[in-house]
Amino acid sequence: MNSAANLKRDRTTATQSASRNFSLREMKELIQDLFAPKPLLYWTDFLMTVSVAYGFAAMYIMAPAFSLIQVTTFLVSGAALFRVGTFIHEIVHMSGRTMVGFRVAWNVVCGVPLLMHSLLYSNHLDHHNPRKHGTPADGEYLPLASAPTRETVLYFAQVPVLPLLAIFRFLVLVPLSFLHPRLRRWLLERWSSYAINPYYRRAVPPTEPQRLWIALDAVCFLWSAMILILVLKGFLTWTMVGLFYCLSTYSLALNWVRNLAAHRYANMGSEMTFAEQVEGSVNIVGSSLLTLLLFPVGLRYHGLHHLFPSLPYHALGKAHRRLMNALPEDSPYRRTCCPGFFTALRDLLRGARLAAKRGDDPMRLWRGANAKI
Repeated sequence: MNSAANLKRDRTTATQSASRNFSLREMKELIQDLFAPKPLLYWTDFLMTVSVAYGFAAMYIMAPAFSLIQVTTFLVSGAALFRVGTFIHEIVHMSGRTMVGFRVAWNVVCGVPLLMHSLLYSNHLDHHNPRKHGTPADGEYLPLASAPTRETVLYFAQVPVLPLLAIFRFLVLVPLSFLHPRLRRWLLERWSSYAINPYYRRAVPPTEPQRLWIALDAVCFLWSAMILILVLKGFLTWTMVGLFYCLSTYSLALNWVRNLAAHRYANMGSEMTFAEQVEGSVNIVGSSLLTLLLFPVGLRYHGLHHLFPSLPYHALGKAHRRLMNALPEDSPYRRTCCPGFFTALRDLLRGARLAAKRGDDPMRLWRGANAKI
């Protein structure tokens, strides 16, 4: 008992010390000139990536089955779809009238056709809520490093089901939700979040743009219905549907793998201080090909992103270098750095094995808390 109390006291002391050294104002002054987005860079990156994604997807569909061309175009297209999809993260953090045209274009070109319009990721703001981050109320956090390894296996088991759930949402649940306000609210709370936490329930604030939700959901429903009609009429084959399913699953799997190196995932469910939230996030500082594949659009600097969420993706690398050059050796920010994906994965799995030996299962808190919300 005394040992546990001492451990808690030591952790509190360390956290308080880290908080005293964590001068957010001074750090922001170092990178103050980097917060303005560069629209030309966004547009160029987006248009080039989406052209590669759709162009190679078309070649993948038309290529002979299991041929080298089909395998190659599958790998390239899926990676490009993953990259273009991650722009949704940038869009969610854009405020007011910032790059409205880009947001509209992304939804028209990607959000609707891929059944992932940008409002479905508005729950990401809960992930940056200091009272929710790292708790069961956070849709993008699971205590995988503090729970048995089977929870990581269950985490990956979601991936092949996700495309099917998206189709079911838009084809079945969306039209049903228009029949009654309660059904609509249930849909927004339970079936309208892109999250890794399957127990997450999204809060619907009074300021929610209900008309925009209805418009985007309706367009996605019409798109899904049109695809279904084309399949039933024979203009599209079920083989094509299966190929698209494999491509979307692969693209989603890349994001699911990437997520494992976004945080330490060791928090047991209690509220975290801001310093703990940042230190519990990860900056991948290596420059391997795997890093370039798994962490597009600035995702490798996830620790920095949690420090300054409004910093545009193209400025993250420069901001990180400035901070590393200027901050003292004992700065808590340096503890966010990890040399590569496999190091982060090794640490997570090591924590999971230790949790299994101790008999820890914090996931019970996740399941129970969200069942009561």
